Parts: sequence; structure tokens; C-alpha cells
Amino acid sequence: MGRRITVLVLSLVVALAAACSSGPARRVSEPAASIQELAVQADGSWSISLRLQNYSSVPMRFDAIDLQVTVGGQAAGTLADAPALEIGPESADVVAVRMQPASGARMLLADTLAAGRGVDYALDGTISAAPADRGNARSYPVKRKSALSPAPGLAGVLR
Repeated sequence: MGRRITVLVLSLVVALAAACSSGPARRVSEPAASIQELAVQADGSWSISLRLQNYSSVPMRFDAIDLQVTVGGQAAGTLADAPALEIGPESADVVAVRMQPASGARMLLADTLAAGRGVDYALDGTISAAPADRGNARSYPVKRKSALSPAPGLAGVLR
């Protein structure tokens, strides 16, 4: 009888150890991007704080950003960068990217800021990312529409 109990207890311990060894599921989800802040520089260029969101259950390495920016319906240009940034699971981080906007978008944004109004924007393009422990990055499509409002007390800044 004592031997049976020992074998039963040992079997339960082995079964529990096997059940725990698989760990949490690895889920890789499409990342997202949004403009957190847009600041107009003295030379007319834009400094954009781009928020990168990792919805995956594993850390992701963000290798490249290639996004077409539209403000108020005007094509502004391409937001391109190679941040080489690692973002933890289900977290976000911000990367600063400068861009030289098209003249129509620059004028529209100047009018918007002078009037103290907000403006709609859209991002359309790709983000290249990969799990931090793997080498090959994959391109994920990004489509985002949102709006920016003037930041109180900060001239030339929209958030």
C-alpha cells in the first residue's frame, strides 16, 4: 500500500511539473502607431513624437517605420525612421521623428495653429517589427485616423 501511494504522489508531481513547463502562450499581435505630439520647428519642419504600441504578449523589436502622414485632408509627407527600439509586452514607447512637410500641409497647419483649432490626421503605411528573441522582422500594416488639439501654453504644439 505504501508503495502505491508513493507511486501515485510521484506521478502527480511529474504531471504538475509537465503542465507548468509550457509557460504562457506567445501571442504576436499587430502593433499600432499614433501621433502623441506634433511640434512645428522654426525652420518649418515638424518634430513628431510617435507613440508605438506593442499589443503582443512578448517583447517586440521595432526596426522600421514608413508612414504616410495626412493632416486636415492634405498629404504632408512620409514619416520614416529606423528606431531599433525594443518595447515590452503590452506596452508602448515614444520615438521622436522629424519630417519636412509638404507646403500645402505646412500652410494648413499654420492656419490651424493661428486660429487655435485642432486638426484631423491620418497615418497609413507599415511598421516592421519582430519578437525581440527572433531575428526576422515582419511588416505590419498601419491605418490610423485621429485628431490633434493645440497644447495650451505651448506655441506651435499640437497633442
